[in-house]
Amino acid sequence: MPRRDRGLSMPIRLLVLDVDGTVTNSRHEVSDATVAAIDRVRAAGIRVMLATGRRYRDTLPIAMQLGIEEPLVTASGALVKHPADHATKFRAAFAPGVLQSVLELVVTRGHEPVLYTDSFAEGFDFHCRGLGPAASDAGPGQGFREYLDRNRSLARVTPDLHRTPPPDVFAGFAMGPQGDMLALEAAIRDAWPEAVSLHTIRSPRYRDYLCEIAPAGVTKWSAVLEMARAWEIPPQAICAVGDDRNDVPMVAAAGLGIAMGNAAAEVRAVADRVVGRHDDDGLVDVANLLLATLS
Repeated sequence: MPRRDRGLSMPIRLLVLDVDGTVTNSRHEVSDATVAAIDRVRAAGIRVMLATGRRYRDTLPIAMQLGIEEPLVTASGALVKHPADHATKFRAAFAPGVLQSVLELVVTRGHEPVLYTDSFAEGFDFHCRGLGPAASDAGPGQGFREYLDRNRSLARVTPDLHRTPPPDVFAGFAMGPQGDMLALEAAIRDAWPEAVSLHTIRSPRYRDYLCEIAPAGVTKWSAVLEMARAWEIPPQAICAVGDDRNDVPMVAAAGLGIAMGNAAAEVRAVADRVVGRHDDDGLVDVANLLLATLS
């Protein structure tokens, strides 16, 4: 059951949608019903924006399919870019010395870091220490190999990356089995409790889990608020919809927080409402709910 249902104090003016598990179904597709639902919301005068853990480059095709022109909140809030001209609206930054220290711990524990930079215009998205051999067909920990196999053309290899990371890194991650990633998250949090933002989530498109690492205070919600302030939209007029741990801050803080039917327990626990699953076009329920509040 949802934790709260406070009732709306003002009409919703901004709808914020997670992508994987919310806009897309389990086949990583956007259904025609979902496209139509978002069109109905936008036609009613409500802004629609995406807030995702995906890289900017991976978010663009979804935005185009949905006809979304608002800035895209990507990398779980660490990078916001405008899809029309790819201009950067916000980019997070680590405090001096923090990233190098975190990376040393990641590598010491036997994991490989991937670091994001704002390099879309240069034709690549991330830095890693090496590409290595192709992934095998089975076995734990192969998600990272799959990730590198599919994204080799978007990588820049820096063998000494953990000691000399690029100055414009805004976020990164390690990938592996769930237990390993939760242990890594705990170790980083214990060492730097106030210096980084962390969460471990299941990778929606690769085997294994991601321990995502961002500067302190960076979440999807922090980035959404940056954009909403520019539009003079208060938090009470925002509806946020999601399904995984990195959606918890925005679902909890928005004027109307909605969990998908396939959402993790943490998301359901902070939501006002729970709608249908992503495979059952749950965003149609969201559209119907929002439009009903306007009638």
